[in-house]
Amino acid sequence: MNVLDHLGCDKVFYYFEAICDIPHGSFHEKALSDYIVAFAKERGLYCRQDERMNVIVKKPGTAGFETSPALIIQGHIDMVCEKNADTEHDFLTEPLKLYIDGDYIKARGTTLGADNGIAVAYMLALLDAKDIEHPPIECVFTVEEEIGMGGATDLDAFDLEGRRFLNMDTEEEGYLMVSCCGGRRMRMYLPAERAAASAAKKAFAIRIRGLKGGHSGADIHLQRASANVLMGRLLLELREKIGYDLVKVNGGNMDNAICREAEAIVMIDPAKEAEAKELVSKLQKMFWAEYKDRESDILMTMEEIEGAAEVLTAEVRDNIIALLTLLPYGVQTMDTNMEGLVESSSNIGIVRTEEDYIFIDNAVRGSVESRKEAICKKIEVLGELCGAKVVGVNDYPGWQYNPDSELLKIFKEAWAETFGAEPKVVAIHAGLECGLFAKKIPGLDLISLGPDMHDVHTPDERLSISSTIRVWDYLKVVLKKLK
Repeated sequence: MNVLDHLGCDKVFYYFEAICDIPHGSFHEKALSDYIVAFAKERGLYCRQDERMNVIVKKPGTAGFETSPALIIQGHIDMVCEKNADTEHDFLTEPLKLYIDGDYIKARGTTLGADNGIAVAYMLALLDAKDIEHPPIECVFTVEEEIGMGGATDLDAFDLEGRRFLNMDTEEEGYLMVSCCGGRRMRMYLPAERAAASAAKKAFAIRIRGLKGGHSGADIHLQRASANVLMGRLLLELREKIGYDLVKVNGGNMDNAICREAEAIVMIDPAKEAEAKELVSKLQKMFWAEYKDRESDILMTMEEIEGAAEVLTAEVRDNIIALLTLLPYGVQTMDTNMEGLVESSSNIGIVRTEEDYIFIDNAVRGSVESRKEAICKKIEVLGELCGAKVVGVNDYPGWQYNPDSELLKIFKEAWAETFGAEPKVVAIHAGLECGLFAKKIPGLDLISLGPDMHDVHTPDERLSISSTIRVWDYLKVVLKKLK
């Protein structure tokens, strides 16, 4: 594409664009993994690709750094694949369509994958560089981070010698991350019993669009609307005021993204069509008022479509309404020791009607294990009351703050030296792979950082060019200090 060639930055942007040219959504990382392997072999570097497509690449220290302690640098190669409803894009075959808007790199109508493609670009640029001083580096490229950290969970770390660990999956410049929460995916399967549709009723598609969405961890404190939650409220009001049969309901594609769009197909008595459309319009205005400070483009439509042969039974419909109304969504508790930090949360990321069941996927996060467990139990109880099977998967640990971290001292010194100010040392209410590596490698000293990026996991995702350059320059100062 050559959109970013002129930006320079020691080939960081060159490699970022190369990554964006290779489809690499979660579960489909093989092409990018193979690209990294070929890159390493061309340069004669140690490389190991495991069965999951995780890759480890090692580069010796430069002159004078040969015996310095090794630094592990880590990021994930999968991305969240989200697009606007009116965008035609095949994430399995097509490259992202990059463009520059002022200081930002964006992708047309889709997610950008700066989370965590920029980490991959940083690592490739560093592995390729011949004029940057650094200790021995061990670059770890993991898969399936966005759907439960499966790659990091299964990675065998036997050949990682470093005890200093830099994760580059942080999304705000000037912040040194020193702790993160743990999490679990709670997946619900509600049996989809059906009955014959009434020939006397008309079919309508009710759609909710235009929400901002966002990362279900890093953005959950912004209290943005979830299209799945709004759809639950709409279906409840429509049942009480109008009455209808439900054909299906779908919303969201990723459990770690706040749902931006949802759709329900309903069958309504033609005599009540006008009343139903008036109710949808009324609810849209109500949601506008409720979210006026957080959402700007909530759009709700009701359009007639071709009829369906079958509908879900009234009992299944009512159970769906109950679940979307009662399942925990948003911030559940705040941390009492660190101001502004979310302690626990839950996100109803996916609702999907399949042939045999309705699937609901919840991402639960918590820095206190017992609170995380309590939310998961609540979801289990609600599921059981509605006749659904509930399964907890992809449980991952949090990462506890180490006030005696030697690595943190070095990174703080380098920040002050580079920018003449103190960085902010913070914890994050999002899952990083650091906790998994801390369990695998005893005595690991960890830290996380990254450049400014905004609205990740949404088609509005954007990466700051100037911030990417500053973080790269800072990283080079840190590497020199690790002699």
